Amino acid sequence: MTTTAIERLSRAARRPVDGASLAALRILFGALMLVAVGRFFAHGWIREYFLEPRFFFSYWGFSWVRPWPGMGMYLHFGALAVLAACVLVGFQTRLATLLFTLGFAYAHLIDKTNYLNHYFLVVAMGLLGTVLPWHRVASVDAWRARRAGVTLPPVPAWAVWAPRIQLGLVYSFGGLAKLRGDWLLHAQPLRIWLSASTDFPIIGALFDQPATAFVMSWAGAAFDLSAPWLLLARRTRPFGYGLVVLFHLITARLFHIGMFPWLMIAWAPIFFEPSWPRRWLTRLEPAPAGQAQAGGIGLVAVLLAAQAVLPLRSLLYPGQLLWSEQGFRFSFNVMLMEKDGSAEFRVHDPDSGRTFLVEPTQLLTPYQARMMATQPDMILQTARALADLFRGRGVARPEVRADVFVSLNGRPGARLVDPEVDLAREREGLGPRRWILPAPASPPP
Repeated sequence: MTTTAIERLSRAARRPVDGASLAALRILFGALMLVAVGRFFAHGWIREYFLEPRFFFSYWGFSWVRPWPGMGMYLHFGALAVLAACVLVGFQTRLATLLFTLGFAYAHLIDKTNYLNHYFLVVAMGLLGTVLPWHRVASVDAWRARRAGVTLPPVPAWAVWAPRIQLGLVYSFGGLAKLRGDWLLHAQPLRIWLSASTDFPIIGALFDQPATAFVMSWAGAAFDLSAPWLLLARRTRPFGYGLVVLFHLITARLFHIGMFPWLMIAWAPIFFEPSWPRRWLTRLEPAPAGQAQAGGIGLVAVLLAAQAVLPLRSLLYPGQLLWSEQGFRFSFNVMLMEKDGSAEFRVHDPDSGRTFLVEPTQLLTPYQARMMATQPDMILQTARALADLFRGRGVARPEVRADVFVSLNGRPGARLVDPEVDLAREREGLGPRRWILPAPASPPP
């Protein structure tokens, strides 16, 4: 890029724009986070996820993150609700956004069993919100500044570009991940999921037809890859947003994938003109006038660049991504697989020659055991935890091996882990896991 082009881009990024759409994004972020936190209380997830388990699957480098003792996790989520409300009304907005994001991330770093793509999206958007000036319109902070005679600077264009890029990354990587044989050539896992949804109103009978799954698979990939561009162009924007609403309402009804569809529906209007909320909120105060500031653009660029690089790390690992799952998380790999598995562990004492057959539920909750049985890094952590358990029972040098069979997207079950490898001797880390067996070569049904 030439110096002149860089200068033009820099001037365009600093150009003042109406902050109304950014304020709407903040309000919707806070409102949806209030709902998200409320769901943890309403569904009993705080107890199920943080109090009942005896063991937690930590992320590499975050083994120090543990649930608060006693009623601490209830207080933690109560504090998150208060912080979400502060973001919604724009009170101490940046501090509230930062504390909410850190607190939300802390809760979900405790146990990778509970990983969901939209939890990662919430953290990513929250980190952006910590830097973005989304408090300058329709907020308590803006009202207090006016009362004090302080003139807030206008919102720069880059502050509106940033969440657009954030959502564009979600759609783009989600679409690229679908360009694989299982999705396009075999309509899997949609064929499995749709066959369980024949009670859908009016069109449910069509879900038993293979052609329906193929049409929806191709349409899903096309939608993900085109959505950001349809939303960016002024002429196609209404059509693009209509597709966003329709697509996500259908996926919410069919697949029960949590709040992800509602986040995308609520946040996608950031692609509209920055002044769009003023059509509905006629009493909204005028946008601040003056020269926009460039502060924060560097940090935002780093945050977005990191998310553009993270999904590429899967290319550094051998084997099939959906089988090994190395590089799978934090990459917006949405709705790509249906995996079922069973895992059984054998603990051998070389000194006595005895071998103990261990069911995972002796250490894990049923939900943890089900999720662990298909994810190699969690299988390794279970094996190492069992080794520690048997050391505490007097076995000086426990050897732990696993019999794990996994079905991927309807294929017959196949061994996931080399049953001859002593997993108690394998180390956790970011390197390739040589004890993962090759993925089945056969196509899905």
